[in-house]
Amino acid sequence: MKKLPIGIQTFENLIDEGYYYVDKTHFVHQLSSEGKYYFLSRPRRFGKSLFLSTIKAAFQGKKDLFQGLFLENNWDWDRVNPVVHVSFGSGVVRNVSELEVSFDEILYDHGLKYNIEYVKKSLKGKFAELIFTLHEKTGQKVVILIDEYDKPVLDNIEKKDMAVAIREELKNYYSVIKDADPYIKFVFITGVSKFSKVSLFSGLNNLEDITLNQKYSDICGYTQDELETVFADFLEGVDLNQVRLWYNGYNWLGKEVYNPFDILLYLKSKVFSNYWFETGTPSFLIKMLYNGQYNIPGIENLKAGEEIVGSFDVENITAETLLFQAGYLTITGFEQVGSFRRYTLTYPNMEVKSSLNNSILSTLAKDSLAKTRNQSDLIDALLGNDLDSLKDIFHAFFASIPHDWYRKNQLSRYEGYYASVVYCYFAALGLDVRAEESTSKGRLDLVIRFQGRVYILEFKVVELAGEGRPIEQIKDRGYADKYVGQEVYLIGVEFSSKERNVVGFEWE
Repeated sequence: MKKLPIGIQTFENLIDEGYYYVDKTHFVHQLSSEGKYYFLSRPRRFGKSLFLSTIKAAFQGKKDLFQGLFLENNWDWDRVNPVVHVSFGSGVVRNVSELEVSFDEILYDHGLKYNIEYVKKSLKGKFAELIFTLHEKTGQKVVILIDEYDKPVLDNIEKKDMAVAIREELKNYYSVIKDADPYIKFVFITGVSKFSKVSLFSGLNNLEDITLNQKYSDICGYTQDELETVFADFLEGVDLNQVRLWYNGYNWLGKEVYNPFDILLYLKSKVFSNYWFETGTPSFLIKMLYNGQYNIPGIENLKAGEEIVGSFDVENITAETLLFQAGYLTITGFEQVGSFRRYTLTYPNMEVKSSLNNSILSTLAKDSLAKTRNQSDLIDALLGNDLDSLKDIFHAFFASIPHDWYRKNQLSRYEGYYASVVYCYFAALGLDVRAEESTSKGRLDLVIRFQGRVYILEFKVVELAGEGRPIEQIKDRGYADKYVGQEVYLIGVEFSSKERNVVGFEWE
C-alpha cells in the first residue's frame, strides 16, 4: 500500500517515495497549450505548491516521474526549459527589509544553481538579469513560477502602512515579468488572496485569472470521484455521506472538491475533526467580524456581487471578501442579469461552519471554561429535549460576555446581536442550524434540526418591538407550515437591551 501524501508539496518526492497521487497533470498540458500567463487563488493547504512543483518537473523534462500519468504521452519531453521558482511561503516577513533579504536569498540560490554571477545590484535588476541570462545560456525560454505571491502582504494585514509598503516592494519585483516577455515561456502565480492587477501586477494586463474559471475549478483539491477511486483502500467501512458533510463542498463555479489536507488526515485517523481550521486560526478575520458588528447568521446565505468574490486592496478590505478568499465561504449559486453578476455564498462544510463560529464565540465570551460549559449544557438539553432548561442556558450565553464589550459596542440594542450569539452556539456544535430560512410568509430567525425534531426560534428585543410575543408571530405567519408531519417545537425568546440578556422565554 502506498502512503498518504499528507503535507507533501514536492512532486518529485511524492512520486519517488511512493505516495498516492491524484493525477492533475492534464491541467499542466491544458494550461501550457492554451496560454502563457496565469494566476490562481486558492485557500491555504489546498495543494497550490504541489501543483507548481508538478509544472516545474514537467518543464524540466523529468519524464520518469510521470509514468502512468496523463502527461507521460502528452508532453514534448525533448524540450527542457530553465525554471525560476519563487516562493514566499516559508517564514514571516515583518517589514520591507526582511522582504528584501528573503528575495535576495531566493535570487542567490538560483545564481548558485545555474552558475550565474550577478552584475546588477538592485533586486529588480538581478531578477531581470536572471531571466535574461538563463535564456542566453540555454537557448530556451524561461518558466517563472511564483508561489504564495501575497504572503508577505498578508503577514502584515493588520498593519496597513507596512502592508502597503511591502505591496509596493513586491510590485517592483513583479514588474520585471512584463518587460521580460521575449524570454519567457510560461508564468504561473498562486496565492490565497486576489489583489487587483493594478496593486501588484501593474502592466501585466495579459495575466489570465483562472480562479473562477469552470474548466479549472478542480485544479486543486479532490473531487468525490477522485477520492473514491484513488483512495479506495482507505474507505472500507467509511460513511461517505458523513465525510461529504464534514469536508466536501468547496466550489469555484465547477466541481465540488475536498481540501486535500483535511481529507487525508481524516483517512489516516478515521476521526472527524477540524484538521484544516486548526492549522491557522483566522485572528484578523475574527477581529473584523467582532469589531465590525457583523450579523453572523447572515454568513449562512450571503448574496454578493463581483466586488466580493473579485480582487481587493489593502486600503479596502471587507470581511466578506476575506471569508471567501480564505476558504471560509464558497460559491453555491451564480446568475448573471445583464452586466450584473450575482453569487450566493455559504459555508463549504460542517468543519468550517462549526470551527469559525466556535472561534467567534471564544473571542466574544473570553471565558473559555464558561463557553465550554454552556455548550455542554446545550447539548444535554437537546439530547433530553429539555426545552425548559433553555432559558437558563441562553441567559448563561450572554452572562459570559464581559461588560467591557458592551461599552465598546452598540449591537446589544438590536435583535441581530442576540440572534448572532445564539446562532454561534448552535453552529459551533456542528448542528443543522439555519438562519433566516425563507417561508412563503417571511423569514424564520433560526431553525435547528436535531434527531428528527425541528426547533423554530423567533427573537425580539422588547425595547424595539411592538405588542405581541415572538411565539405568536411564529403562529400568525405560519412559519411551521413547511414542517407539517414533523415533530416541531416553537420557541419565542425576548431580550432587553437594558438588561443585555433574556427577559422572556416560552415554548410550545
